[in-house]
Amino acid sequence: MKKIYFICTGNSCRSQIAEGYAKLYFANQDAVIRSAGVETHGLNPRAVAIMQEDNVDISQQTSDLIDPDYFKQCDLIVTLCGDARDKCPVIPHTSKHLHWDLPDPARVTGSEVKIMAVFRQVRDEIKHRIQELTI
Repeated sequence: MKKIYFICTGNSCRSQIAEGYAKLYFANQDAVIRSAGVETHGLNPRAVAIMQEDNVDISQQTSDLIDPDYFKQCDLIVTLCGDARDKCPVIPHTSKHLHWDLPDPARVTGSEVKIMAVFRQVRDEIKHRIQELTI
C-alpha cells in the first residue's frame, strides 16, 4: 500500500486541493492519501467552493498537523510551498519528495472575483500535476 502526503503551511487550501484530487484519481489504487500542514489554519471555504465547481467534495476534510508516524512511512511526500519545504521535518531517505512551489491563494487580496480567479488557477495547476503523477 502506497502512502502519500501533501504538505503546505496551514493545510487549508493547496494541500487540501491536492488531497481531494489524489483521492479522486487514485481511488482504484492501493493508496492512503492525506494532507497536513506545519500549522493548522482550518479548511478554507473558498477551496471547498472551487473544488465543488469541479465536482470534488473536500468539505469533510480537516486541517491537520503533520503526523510524524505517518510521515516516516510515506512513499511520496509533496510539499506545495517553500514554507512547508523549509519547516517540514527531514524527509525520510525511503520517501520520494516532490516540491511544487505554488502561490497561496488565501493570501490574495482584492475583489472576490480576483481572489477566486487565483484559487481556480492554483486548483487547475494542482489538478494537472496530480494527473501527471504516477504512484
